[in-house]
Amino acid sequence: MHFLKSAPQILTKNGFPNMASLKVWILASRLRTLPLSISGAMMGSSYAYYLGFFDTVIFTLILLTTLSFQILSNFANDYGDGVKGTDNQSRIGPLRALQSGAVSPKQMRLAIIVNTIISAALSLLLIWIAFGVDQLLNSLIFIVLGGLSICAAISYTIGKSAYGYRAMGDLMVFLFFGLLSVMGTFFLFAKQIDSRLLFPASAVGFLSAAVLNLNNMRDLDSDKKAQKKTLAVYMGRKKSKIYHFLLVLLAISMMVVFQCVMSFSKLMLFSWIAFAPLLFQLKVVYNIKNPKRFDPHLKLVALSTFAMSLLFASVLVIEELQQLLL
Repeated sequence: MHFLKSAPQILTKNGFPNMASLKVWILASRLRTLPLSISGAMMGSSYAYYLGFFDTVIFTLILLTTLSFQILSNFANDYGDGVKGTDNQSRIGPLRALQSGAVSPKQMRLAIIVNTIISAALSLLLIWIAFGVDQLLNSLIFIVLGGLSICAAISYTIGKSAYGYRAMGDLMVFLFFGLLSVMGTFFLFAKQIDSRLLFPASAVGFLSAAVLNLNNMRDLDSDKKAQKKTLAVYMGRKKSKIYHFLLVLLAISMMVVFQCVMSFSKLMLFSWIAFAPLLFQLKVVYNIKNPKRFDPHLKLVALSTFAMSLLFASVLVIEELQQLLL
């Protein structure tokens, strides 16, 4: 814990750490990660709306539950990397709450516990509203999935078997941000599985993994020193760039295939605007030599993913409204 002692402190007028600062907790929540976290939910919800299964209350609870999972994951990541010393002075990315000394390990543990309770409560309320008592099997399945989501959010960096330290972060992000987020959201509305959603679900999953890979390329040197075994550490920066190319191009291909399979109107081409920044950043990322320059691209890819989902959702809503007005 020596790195905490030497880290800069956010102090009050009395010279004590300002542990209760709302601004500190907002920063620890990592607001820039939140749009990416709801991209899959927007994709699944808009598709449900297009097919006539939408429910406003369920949609609201899905968003709240998803955001609570992401904030829980961010707090847990801050704590796990903080106590293990992975977030130290050699790290390139933004200063974390534990790393800065603004929040103590005890306070972060309490925040994780409180957020776990909030996430569990929101999950149970969502499941109750979506399935009630008549669909017990579906309720039990989603209770398990909710529990797994909470465990995944916490165990990314916390514990001796943290999967983020065993090169499994990309896979878990693909599964939870992509497949479960999109297809699980749709199921909460429609109570059925639509296999065609594998395409957009995979697209969101690939782009979410691309964001994580950019993060890991940025932190490659410090992660290697801290024995954090990410895919980027195993592959090296050059191969990680190739991997990044594949993730982005696969994501775009999945969306194009899905839209062709569904035979949407030409209006859907409007959603392809979001592909432009994704394709543009590939060349820039390929030429990056200074790890610090990876950081802006995390935000770019995350917001492009959100924009893709938002544009896709907007087109589906417009198309459905047009059908209703005819």
